[in-house]
Amino acid sequence: MSFRTPYLMFLADAPDQLAAKTAAGVAHWRPDWCIGQLRLDGCKADLKLPDMTVDEAAQAGVGTVIVGVANRGGRLSPASIAPLKRALELGIDLASGLHIKLADVPELKAAAAAHGRTISDVRHPREDFDTGSGEDRSGKRLLAVGTDCSVGKMYTTLAIEKEMQSRGMKATFRATGQTGIFIAGAGVSVDAVVSDFISGAVEKISPANDADHWDIIEGQGSLFHASFAGVSLGLLHGAQADALVMCHETTRTHMRGLPKSPIPDIADCIALNERCAQLTNPAAKVVGFAINCAALDAATTERTLKEFEDKYGMPAVDPVKTGVGPLVDIVAGI
Repeated sequence: MSFRTPYLMFLADAPDQLAAKTAAGVAHWRPDWCIGQLRLDGCKADLKLPDMTVDEAAQAGVGTVIVGVANRGGRLSPASIAPLKRALELGIDLASGLHIKLADVPELKAAAAAHGRTISDVRHPREDFDTGSGEDRSGKRLLAVGTDCSVGKMYTTLAIEKEMQSRGMKATFRATGQTGIFIAGAGVSVDAVVSDFISGAVEKISPANDADHWDIIEGQGSLFHASFAGVSLGLLHGAQADALVMCHETTRTHMRGLPKSPIPDIADCIALNERCAQLTNPAAKVVGFAINCAALDAATTERTLKEFEDKYGMPAVDPVKTGVGPLVDIVAGI
């Protein structure tokens, strides 16, 4: 999927800031693409972007309205239909990360057809994929893996892409989830791909490239998470990663959403991810840690990162607090 920029971020009637986390992520990483926000009555979220009507957005040249909210059940509020229909009538495309398909809403489907506009439901890929081949391909690839889900894999890979590009390295972020797709402007939501084709989908979004080009692939889930390990394994096989970055959140006592499943031992997590990745790239290895220390103060963060480095002999960073420079230093030598 790909989208026309710039974006109008549609926050609908989001009850709080967390409900607009998709929109917030896009606005953080692609501020030059996001020129306004549209909030309905009762919306409690705010991206600090100019408030616009759909008509004002059309006059400003908006190419796509991004439905950047995530609510319970992934539903679309009835009040949202009218402004989204108006956007289509004014020549603006729609893109959504909701579980429901905007393209299945009768009013929106009819308006898109009548005005020749595109509706992109990013959780539902529009193309077919081949099964993975496992065949060697040129270029280099980095994949974020994790001890659990929701530990910062997307933020880490975006930060690595930005740091590499700032050094003049060839690097491209490859999105595998809905927020990442909006940020990259393209990608595939691998959790919506039929399981047999996940590795093939990852091969397709990170194809053969120049020998010194790095694809920085957004990770999903964890091999140790009973709910999402299948997606994680497909990513490991399809990425053929030369470098793995282990992402971890320091205060977790159990796997997210699974109170009876403890966080895995770090050494076990490294070993299993390397073993699985080496099926398609025998040289794959974990090169460092991205530690989410959001809940820790500065002194504890510094101590925690040093403990990881001393114990495992690899750089450990908090991508938000310290940046990812030490990880890129290692990757640049591969």
